[in-house]
Order: sequence, then C-alpha cells, then structure tokens
Amino acid sequence: MLPLIDELLRHKWWANSQILHSVEQHPPAAEDPELHKLLHHILVSNRYWLLLTLGQPFVDEQEKHIPESQAALTSQFDRTELLELDWLSRATSDELDRQLQPRALPGIAISVAQAMMQTVLHSQGHRSQCATRLRALGGTPAPTDFVLWVREQKASADSI
Repeated sequence: MLPLIDELLRHKWWANSQILHSVEQHPPAAEDPELHKLLHHILVSNRYWLLLTLGQPFVDEQEKHIPESQAALTSQFDRTELLELDWLSRATSDELDRQLQPRALPGIAISVAQAMMQTVLHSQGHRSQCATRLRALGGTPAPTDFVLWVREQKASADSI
C-alpha cells in the first residue's frame, strides 16, 4: 500500500500547487476572501492529520489563523508539503498500520494510511470547490487530474 499512498500524496501536492498557481495568476481570485478561506481549510485539514501522524501538537489558535495574503498562504502550503514529503521518505508499511486517536473523532482509531487517504480525498473535494469559485471569478483553473500527474511523472522520468 505504501507505493499507492506515496503516489496519492505526491499528486495531492502537485494538484494543490496547480490550483494555488491558478489563483495567483488571477488577481480577483487571489483577493477573494471565500477562495482564500477554502484554500486555508485544505491546508488546516492536511496539517491536522499530518501533525497527528507525526505526534506533533496541533495548536488551534495558530493553525486556524488565516494568513492575510495569498503569498503567505502559499508559503504555508510549501512548508507543509516539505514536512509531509520528509515523513513520506521515511514511512514504512508498518507505519501506515499504526493507529491514531484523533481528537476530532473521540473513541475511534484511524490508521495512518486512513489519515493519509482522508487528506487526499478531503483536499480533492475542496480543490473542486476552489476551481468552481475561480471560474465564477473569471479565472481558469489548471487541470489537476491524477492521470495528468502520472503523465507528467512519466515524461520527467523518460527525459532523464
């Protein structure tokens, strides 16, 4: 399962960067509070599960503070991506089976693999909402399909 989780997480970060770039390229979108809030929600949800996986504290007052600028938000996405990819580079199959006790779901244990699937699926749904909002503001969202990411990865590997 580790190779699949690896692909899904890497696609998630690629797709996040695609939507962030699309927003940055369209000033009305970069300044839209609703879109900014949606993007921040993607980040906060991802950070909740990642920090739980890493055994690090999730401090609501810090994490739920929405950055004032699109650039600051993008920077937080970048830092979180590096943190998650660093964890992923060391993750093992046994690590994916480890049970987590999320405070958001008292009395339920979630495996690390399930937590990672949550971040992938949750962000996918909200990226769709972001794309819809971006279109409503007159922008054009970049495609974020998994198969397009796969094609890009194969093209990069073939060029080496």
